[in-house]
Amino acid sequence: MIKYKVGIIGATGMVGQRFLMLLENHPQFEPVCLAASANSAGKKYKDAIKKWFMPLPLPEKFADMIVMDAMADREKIAAAVDFCFCAVNMKKEDIRELEYAYAKSECPVVSNNSAHRFTDDVPMIIPEVNADHLKVIESQKKRLGIKRGFIAVKSNCSLQSYVPLLHPLKKFGIKCAAVTTYQAISGAGKVFDTMPEICDNVIPYIGGEEEKSEKEPLKIWGGIENGKIVPATSPVITAQCLRVPVSDGHTAACFVSFENKPSKEEIIKAWREFKGEPQKLNLPSAPKQFIHYFEEDNRPQPKLDRNTENGMAVCAGRLREDNLFDYKFIGFSHNTLRGAAGGAVLLAELLAAEGYFEN
Repeated sequence: MIKYKVGIIGATGMVGQRFLMLLENHPQFEPVCLAASANSAGKKYKDAIKKWFMPLPLPEKFADMIVMDAMADREKIAAAVDFCFCAVNMKKEDIRELEYAYAKSECPVVSNNSAHRFTDDVPMIIPEVNADHLKVIESQKKRLGIKRGFIAVKSNCSLQSYVPLLHPLKKFGIKCAAVTTYQAISGAGKVFDTMPEICDNVIPYIGGEEEKSEKEPLKIWGGIENGKIVPATSPVITAQCLRVPVSDGHTAACFVSFENKPSKEEIIKAWREFKGEPQKLNLPSAPKQFIHYFEEDNRPQPKLDRNTENGMAVCAGRLREDNLFDYKFIGFSHNTLRGAAGGAVLLAELLAAEGYFEN
């Protein structure tokens, strides 16, 4: 198996830390460059991080690595790595500029950020759902005038809790869906001692989240035409997104109606039998069983189920008929694993398997 040299842009933040935990013993990817803002540059990684968010200690192999300046050291980083993960906390226009800069330096970027999710020749990938969208990368390279660099992004973390559950049901003709997501505080880069306002509370607004939840699935389900991804026009999705006092794990209450209403047994069968490219390729981070359906009325739960298949599976439960829609069910996924760093690592494994990191 080829070993790729990897850079992590935004290494000091919560998602950057999660990348390091996932890559400590990864069979394909070896972090060799850690980068962050100019304020962190020049420091040992252990001294640059303001707070260590992970439940396990900082791996020793990364502690004394010198943090580089994500922008000023771009050319040096690009020359040292095969590709970069990007998870930075900056203004959207600055992130867009940063990721373009790396791509134009012939460094592929696997992004956890939202800045390029609606750039029409940048694939926004849930690896099990729309791996075929990687083909648009060639058009992106032509537009940018580059040979090896490109940008590929993963979708918003909240989508992982319901889009993978709707996807195997599209064969029944989904007319519309309504979803309410109950999102963990780690999705805001917080833990309980840095977000005291969430204790004994629910915050019924997350900026920009509902628009992403309604529009991003349509790009994921879209098709490639003339070198661009054209979003699907259906199904219509309406969403509400709430922040809840949970450390990790996004829950979704989903309601769905069909052109050809399936039986409950057909839906569960479709979930249990569904496999995507990561399962077919046996990628290192891929869950063996992508969708887990729980028969118990009180599952899935964040505390019990967030680490299903190392946090990379999508969980479902409480499937039942509805008085207004055809069916309703509960979806669940780990937002910083499947929804963030883990999903980006899986996307990178898919890109590697398809040869996108070769010179």
